[in-house]
Amino acid sequence: MRDPKVVVFGGSGFIGSHLVALLAQESIPTLVPTRHAARVRHLTTLPGVDVVEANIHDDATLRELLEGRTAAINLVGILHSSRAHPYGPEFRRAHVELPQRIVDACHAAGVPRYLHMSALGADVDGPSMYSRSKADGELAARSHPDVAATIFRPSVVFGPGDQFLTMFAKLQRRLPVVPLACASAAFQPVYVGDVATAFLHALRDAHAAHQVYQLGGPNIYTLAELVRLAGRYAGCERPVIELPAALARLQARIFELLPGEPIMTRDNLDSMQVDNVLPPAVQDLTAASLGIKLTPLEAVAPHYLAPSEPLDRLRTRAGR
Repeated sequence: MRDPKVVVFGGSGFIGSHLVALLAQESIPTLVPTRHAARVRHLTTLPGVDVVEANIHDDATLRELLEGRTAAINLVGILHSSRAHPYGPEFRRAHVELPQRIVDACHAAGVPRYLHMSALGADVDGPSMYSRSKADGELAARSHPDVAATIFRPSVVFGPGDQFLTMFAKLQRRLPVVPLACASAAFQPVYVGDVATAFLHALRDAHAAHQVYQLGGPNIYTLAELVRLAGRYAGCERPVIELPAALARLQARIFELLPGEPIMTRDNLDSMQVDNVLPPAVQDLTAASLGIKLTPLEAVAPHYLAPSEPLDRLRTRAGR
């Protein structure tokens, strides 16, 4: 796509912040709608990036945001929802209704491209509300033939600012041991910079229209291995105790009842019943087909998980 002008929904989040910074670096005019502009000041200093406060769940607002743009990128996603079948209302609103609204607005505004963040394991018959809602979100993304959708299905994404490895590092700074559910579940973590680059390359490549890309890193790990690596890189590795299924479910239920964002839910456990890795027997499009050389976790995680030095030690080194 020549001279793209994009709107990035979810641009203030973990992946979005990295992608918006990359778009700015490439001199691509970018509009980032957000509920609270004051919370994303780190984006307002980027060249060519405009941040506006907007309700992205309003159809008229969406059409106004997309007017004159050449592409929409949707990174909005949540990990938790109240329970219902096939999924709870929070998943429905964020993963299904919002993509449908954005694509409808693209159609109305004449925006030809839509890049959509899904998830590895998205399946209408999947074991979790999360995976089922992500699959229905993909159907919404493809609902207008004149809006060419490109869908990305990443495994868990790591990098500075993540809520995955960083969370496990924080837990090990506070706990003597880590009681872990689904310790043998497999993941293929992909670096946030590689995910952002995949979106950029697909935006510029007309052949990426109407395609689905599965994004996984170069290596596969069990959850227990990832927890141990996070602790090791943070300088506080703790023993991992694998919880039996019944106890894991009880633990998740207790987390759901606590105030604030839960560490783990029963739906998260349901998601981990299926390994979060690229299917080896299926010749799907991957990051390699977009010309991306994948970044190993070991090359990045030690740097952002490493403990910061105490202030007194820094002062000593400075001779103060």
